Order: sequence, then C-alpha cells, then structure tokens
Amino acid sequence: MTEPIVVARGLTRTYGTGALAVHALTDVSFDVAPGELLAIVGRSGSGKTTLLNLIGGLDQPDSGTVQVDGTEVTGLDDEGLSRLRRDSISYVFQTFGLIPALTAAENVGVPLRLRRTATATRDKRVALLLDLVGLRDHADQRPAELSGGQQQRVAIARALAGSPRLVVADEPTGQLDAETGLSVMALLRGLVESEGVTVIVSTHDPVLMALADRVLTISDGRLG
Repeated sequence: MTEPIVVARGLTRTYGTGALAVHALTDVSFDVAPGELLAIVGRSGSGKTTLLNLIGGLDQPDSGTVQVDGTEVTGLDDEGLSRLRRDSISYVFQTFGLIPALTAAENVGVPLRLRRTATATRDKRVALLLDLVGLRDHADQRPAELSGGQQQRVAIARALAGSPRLVVADEPTGQLDAETGLSVMALLRGLVESEGVTVIVSTHDPVLMALADRVLTISDGRLG
C-alpha cells in the first residue's frame, strides 16, 4: 500500500485559558493519500483553519503530531519549517495574497525566484502554469486588473510553481460567487490529476464537496 502523505494523530489545540478557553481542535486523527483531493467541511469557527495551520506548520498543537511526506512537522524548528514550506507544502488563501505591484506571471514566479531557479526554466514553468489555469492571455496584468476568480487562479498557479507534494487551500472560494467558486474547485480537481499533487481544501459550501475524493466533516473541533 502507498504510504499516506499526511498523517495526523491526536491533534488538540486550545486558545486561551480557564473560562475563556476555546477548544479549536480535540483529538483529531486522519490520513491523506498521495494524489487525493480531500475536503474538510464545517461551519465557520468549526476548527477548519486551525487544522490546516497545524498541517502546514503555521501553528503548533498542544498535543498530537503531524507528519507530511515523512517529516514530522510538529518537531521542526523555524529553519526546518521554512524548508518544508519551500519544498513540500504550498498554500492558497481566500484572500489571494498576491503582490499588487507584480504582474500575474511575476507573482507565479516568486517561489522560483526564491529558489534561484534559472530564468529560462522559471519562465517556462510560469507559462505552463498560467496555461493550466487558463490565464495565458493575462500574464502581464496586475492583480487589480483581474477579477476575483482570476486572482485566485493566479494564486493557485503560484502555489504549484515549486512542484509541491501538498497544496493546502483554506476556503479558496470564500470570496467568490458560486459559479466562479465552482470553477476554481473544478480547476483544483483537474490539477490533482494533471500535476499529481495532493490537495486539502477547507470549505463550508456543500456544493463543492462533490468534486472531492473524500470529505471530512468537522464540528466544534471534532471530526464527525
């Protein structure tokens, strides 16, 4: 059997203490297979973002462990976490997170510049990804000149630039209308198949669940 790319065991995270304590996650365990599109579904405040932050090393659990691609995330120092996020994990946020002064192509190329990828190789990869997300003709436009859906497509292309094993997408359709959101989810579905990447996506939209290979429901910090 193929080893899981994500192994989460007993994840618990509480914010605050005493009467003000918020139990964001309680004893959450699951695996994610390579090449899987996993949807984590729940209402706002259910613990979805906390869970994704723990998987990606943006936050640390109070107890429990996370392994990504054979590396225990919860045991890494800052340098190890930076390397993991550079080489293995990429993020897509609902706020897009694009750099306003850069064109679509330049935004997509940022991870490759950080790796000091040769210019010709970088340009070829950027062009391929913009083609994959249907934005070949928008390469020279800046974020303000693009629609919300187009900006999210640029963000997805950027997330894939460094060929990560895992893409974590936190409510990537949260700021988009229903039709555009569905097209972005369909794009993620297609990229799982064409790029062989594993995607974990959080959403509160039940319509988007049909595009996932598997759905985990989270409520009050616990998996249902």
